[in-house]
Amino acid sequence: MRERWTQTRRSAGYLLVSLVTAVATLVALPLLVWPSKARAWAHWHRRRAGRLLGVPVPARPTPPHGEPRDGWEIRTAPATRRGLLWLPTHLLTGLPFGLAALLCLGNVFTGLWAMALWWALPAEAIPTLQGEIPVDDWATALTAAPLQVVVLAALFWWGGPPLARAHARICLRVLSLSEAQQLTQRVEVLTRTRAGALDSHAAELRRIERDLHDGVQARLVATAIRLGVARDALDEAPEGVTELMREAHEGIEEAMTELRNVLRTAYPPILADRGLDGALSALAAGCGVPTRVHVEDLGKVPAAVEAVAYFVVAEALTNTAKHGRATRAEVRVRQTGTGLSLQITDDGVGGADETLGTGLAGIRRRVLALDGDVLITSPQGGPTMIEVEVPCG
Repeated sequence: MRERWTQTRRSAGYLLVSLVTAVATLVALPLLVWPSKARAWAHWHRRRAGRLLGVPVPARPTPPHGEPRDGWEIRTAPATRRGLLWLPTHLLTGLPFGLAALLCLGNVFTGLWAMALWWALPAEAIPTLQGEIPVDDWATALTAAPLQVVVLAALFWWGGPPLARAHARICLRVLSLSEAQQLTQRVEVLTRTRAGALDSHAAELRRIERDLHDGVQARLVATAIRLGVARDALDEAPEGVTELMREAHEGIEEAMTELRNVLRTAYPPILADRGLDGALSALAAGCGVPTRVHVEDLGKVPAAVEAVAYFVVAEALTNTAKHGRATRAEVRVRQTGTGLSLQITDDGVGGADETLGTGLAGIRRRVLALDGDVLITSPQGGPTMIEVEVPCG
């Protein structure tokens, strides 16, 4: 019973507010046809409908940080159209539904008022029931008035909540996204969150690289130096002690070599020092095949994308030097409308195959992790071309 009473009370408030907002929509229609106003007005109604039905409603979207509002307005044109469609829909539903609730509840209160206070009113202000029956004696006040109260209260008790829910469902039906639009919106959200996650990941990699380089590696170097000095000082010591010192010294040096490899694979320090252009030039200079590097003005590129580009070029040039038997290679990097584009070519013998463990599979894994594309063209006899595009959004 308490739950039913709560539903009836909430439905009454919902329908009466819907009547008021429908009248406000009619009065302020020239103002509400403005796109931003229409979206805000529609979202407010969505939230009301969602609360009544117990349906979660997403927060009102706002332009992502740094995105021009004009472009965002264009992308959210479907939401604007739904907001504009809601204006006549609300007039056609909010007015009659709200008026029905107002007439029903208003006559309930009229019956209660007439039943209790008819005797205190002047003759010209005598209330009437159903617009026809004057309440001018106790017989009418104690029969017709209670009957009106009971009938109309029961009518709203059973009909009010379904009427409010019907209006709320119409609201959500008109203003909710279609499945295709929901999917598109979800992809946009995932794209933005992925970009944020990649930036955070890249920052964390840089922190790890810095901590390892400045902390662990520095201590290992100092220990190796001390062990080397100690081994030199123990040249005259028993053979066993000298051998142990030598093994410890060599172990420290091997650990430092492995640590440097970890640092290079986690986040190449040269990227932080020289940027992508300088890092690729260093790779070309160290390649066994003469390599030309062309890097256009890239603007701001996420650190994670820079790292992937570096590893792609490094792996491709390593394959060229080891397996391609090429006499020259070329690397081109440019910014496209959607991301970073790389093209690595050589004049070698071709025949590169991802299934043979030549490192091409590793390139594909790294690129696909950022939702990028990889195209490898390597016919027998050459040339070999690797084309990569990585989103920068």
